[in-house]
Amino acid sequence: MKKVVENANDLMYLLKSGMTIMSGGFGLCGIPENMINAVSDSELKDLTVISNNIGVDNFGLGKWLTKRQIKKILASYVGENKEFERMLINGEVEMEFVPQGTLAERIRAGGAGIPAFYVATGVGTEIAEGKETKTFDGKTYIMERGLKADIALIKAWKGDDAGNLVFKATAQNFNTAMAMAGKVTIAEVEEIVPSGSLDPNHIHVPGIFVQHIFEGKNYEKRIERITLSNQI
Repeated sequence: MKKVVENANDLMYLLKSGMTIMSGGFGLCGIPENMINAVSDSELKDLTVISNNIGVDNFGLGKWLTKRQIKKILASYVGENKEFERMLINGEVEMEFVPQGTLAERIRAGGAGIPAFYVATGVGTEIAEGKETKTFDGKTYIMERGLKADIALIKAWKGDDAGNLVFKATAQNFNTAMAMAGKVTIAEVEEIVPSGSLDPNHIHVPGIFVQHIFEGKNYEKRIERITLSNQI
């Protein structure tokens, strides 16, 4: 199948209101900016979003919050977004906090076809409320469900026209697991190269997991929080 399209707008027909969408990235590192902006410019609503972070005010997934496009969020860290804090306190958005390691494993499990697994993280806390528990070797664990999504939006450094992807440094983060957990995976990359030009030993996501790919433009690559030091 032909996977390469011109831009994010060419793929918006795949997204519908009410969908569950995974969005890759850690903070603002490795986020699919072009697809996020295309969704923000649309009339989509009632989205369930799975992402480690929820962007910052008016950038990244924060744009979806501003436009009230998100119904529910499953995330690990949301402390950089004041609008999200306001919406959560006022009951304008649903939230499921998931410990970061558990979130990563739930996504990986979903992509691997594992429906559930047991983990010690969260035992005896609010995280465990309503969840099945089981004892192994004298230690209590809670059951967590694997996560899947209708659409996975990911960002890579390079990709070829077969959909094989290579990430750069820490931008690999949640993108790799999410690529495997989406029923349909859309990859935006900084550069598309011909098939056969990527070293097979260095490919992070095989093209079989990617249905659509395009070359992104005009990346801002903002820094989530700038910390300065006067020490030399």
